[in-house]
Amino acid sequence: MTTVCALTDSPLGELLLTGEKSPTGTTLTSLSLPDHPLIGPDRRRDDPAFTEATRQLSAYFAGHLTRFRLPLAAAGTAFQQRVWQALDEIPYGTTTTYGALAERLGVPRTGIRALGAAIGANPLLLVRPCHRVIGADGSMRGYAAGVERKVRLLTHEGALQPMLG
Repeated sequence: MTTVCALTDSPLGELLLTGEKSPTGTTLTSLSLPDHPLIGPDRRRDDPAFTEATRQLSAYFAGHLTRFRLPLAAAGTAFQQRVWQALDEIPYGTTTTYGALAERLGVPRTGIRALGAAIGANPLLLVRPCHRVIGADGSMRGYAAGVERKVRLLTHEGALQPMLG
């Protein structure tokens, strides 16, 4: 397999897609805001490899897609994988709290920090909807792309009312 990447524009800014390309297709391993050089010794740019992912991202931002259906292969610990799978199950247009997610996964109250760290380690920004997890008081907690973008995504999905300004 070959590690490939591509850039695509979005209302959040430019997004960096990274994946593993094989003869049967490309598996998305990371979706992030680019904060490092695109092309390096460990990956090469291959925009056509991400045609379906960019199509689905465009459909999401146009309001025509509420669930991504892409082959994913993000590396993480068993605990992170459990948490990320739970994120995948949070419906579009809704939110949940860190505490509710911990309860659903059987994580004790003392493990909520570890749960938050697993959510923060999610390498599939937007596609795996970590932006749908909020504080118990309704506050916007950390988000890898910034709290402002989290608010924009939740507003786009109808989970928050637009701010008048």
